[in-house]
Amino acid sequence: MTSGDRHVMLALGNLMAESREHLLAQSGSELRPSHHRVIGHVPPEGITATELAERVGMTKQGIGQFVQQLTDSGHLRTAAHPQDKRLRIIRRTSKGDASVRQLAAVLTDLEEKWAKRVGRARYREFRDVLDKLAEVSPPSASP
Repeated sequence: MTSGDRHVMLALGNLMAESREHLLAQSGSELRPSHHRVIGHVPPEGITATELAERVGMTKQGIGQFVQQLTDSGHLRTAAHPQDKRLRIIRRTSKGDASVRQLAAVLTDLEEKWAKRVGRARYREFRDVLDKLAEVSPPSASP
């Protein structure tokens, strides 16, 4: 381990906790970060629950609960799939679009705060490394 023997997961956990606190303090939204994560994966053209579950990394049943909550709150809407009436297409509403824009502004503010804390050049390098690490798929489980 490095950085004074502090495990990387503790450091990442601290940043996630700070992110959640900042989001709740700045957004004034009734949504939890997990709701924002789901809304952010809904493209303008819409998506099926199965596709959304895959994108978010959840089960279809789990995503169904989130979609229902976000439909009830007015952030998402569902409609019959044009080619397959058994499927539903999930789309953001104008309220959902506004939430995505608001989240982007809050996250930009948070990244500005972090860049000031460590310096813009160091933060830019951190983001480059973080983005590169995030591109790598987790290893598959061995049999």
